[in-house]
Amino acid sequence: MKKWVKSEWLWLIASLLVMMVLFYSSSQTAKEQSLHGTLMNLLPNQPFREIVNAVDFHYAEQHVSYATSGYYGILEFFLRKFAHFTTFFFLGLFLLQGLMIMYKRNAWLLALMAWLAPTGYAGMDEFHQSITGGRTPLVQDVMLDSAGAMTGVLLILLIKGILLKKRK
Repeated sequence: MKKWVKSEWLWLIASLLVMMVLFYSSSQTAKEQSLHGTLMNLLPNQPFREIVNAVDFHYAEQHVSYATSGYYGILEFFLRKFAHFTTFFFLGLFLLQGLMIMYKRNAWLLALMAWLAPTGYAGMDEFHQSITGGRTPLVQDVMLDSAGAMTGVLLILLIKGILLKKRK
């Protein structure tokens, strides 16, 4: 493997960059982050409208349905939740990769740290949102973020396990 792939600093800097993006994102109001205009321009014909029309569930205290959110509101909701999951997925993945290169032992302890640290950061991120205008902090988002980080951590453990078995 190339030296730069084995550098713990590359992975830890990538983790820090993800955290900086998250902090910046949490500093924006909901209006500044709105994707409605972009979605309307990209999807003027509303593809899969029948599927979107059938969406009807509760997330936290929010009723998500075509009637309450509209076509573009539902798409924006799913894009935002996907962004929550994926950013914390990469945060957990990058953090564990960096820690496992830096510390060669106790993979399970490192995995626990690489999951709990992003989960704690998710809580702080939601608090940050609480002091940003027009934003609503949600425990459910912390849970979603935590699940994303755990998925990234488990993926690294799975890949490391497979590679270890192939070497033997």
